[in-house]
Amino acid sequence: MSPITLKSYEDRIATHPSPLARRLLKIMTDKKTNLCVSLDVDTKDELLRLADTLGAYVCVFKTHVDTIDNYTYESVIVPLVELSKRHNFLIFEDRKFADIGSTVKSQYTSGIFKIVQWAHITNAHALPGPGIIDGLYSGTKDINEERGLLLLAEMSSAGSLATGDYTDKTVDLARRKRAFTFGFIAQNRLGADDEDFIIMTPGVGLDDKGDGLGQQYRTVDDAVSGGSDIIIVGRGIFAKGRDPVTESKRYREAGWKAYTARVK
Repeated sequence: MSPITLKSYEDRIATHPSPLARRLLKIMTDKKTNLCVSLDVDTKDELLRLADTLGAYVCVFKTHVDTIDNYTYESVIVPLVELSKRHNFLIFEDRKFADIGSTVKSQYTSGIFKIVQWAHITNAHALPGPGIIDGLYSGTKDINEERGLLLLAEMSSAGSLATGDYTDKTVDLARRKRAFTFGFIAQNRLGADDEDFIIMTPGVGLDDKGDGLGQQYRTVDDAVSGGSDIIIVGRGIFAKGRDPVTESKRYREAGWKAYTARVK
């Protein structure tokens, strides 16, 4: 299959319908990185240490804050937001909302996590239908900052049901609120070229083929040449025996090299 050719990140800034996507594309252009690091850790100290140490190499950090065993808003979120400003990255809370509109609005805005207050990006399954987008969007009304939603259109796990007609219908749902629903978690380019959805791709690895629990890895070149805008890497950076700084630099360089080859 021939590589997909797209405009540069810089050229896409001027025309993208999502304010958050425009901000993200500028970060990527300024820092010359299309790397999202998945901070799947258990303690706040480790989370904040890695966000500080690796912040220079990423455009986005992906979090699962409900796995932090000593979580409080003040001790985790407040310093994480400060680090995002210092190192110029966005925060993506990988919440995977999957309920009716009124419920996801409460999950997004309330409780101990208050995700809408600090996460620039979150994501959701399309299974509940358009109400899930409407509910999450309504939760942003009192936030005077850019927020954006990714829909899970495809997944990197073996046997995923997010394929075919389900994926097509997910793309249709994303078209409802383009200023908010700016892209997809996906393995391939989705939507028409002039729609310019941002594609973030998990399951990318330079060395690993799988994790024994259904995760399947693709190479950086395969993902980016196939239309991915941002590669999401976790275990490839944090696996035992690997130095996170060295690996982050390695993935950043590989991702940027694949991107520059694509736009040429």
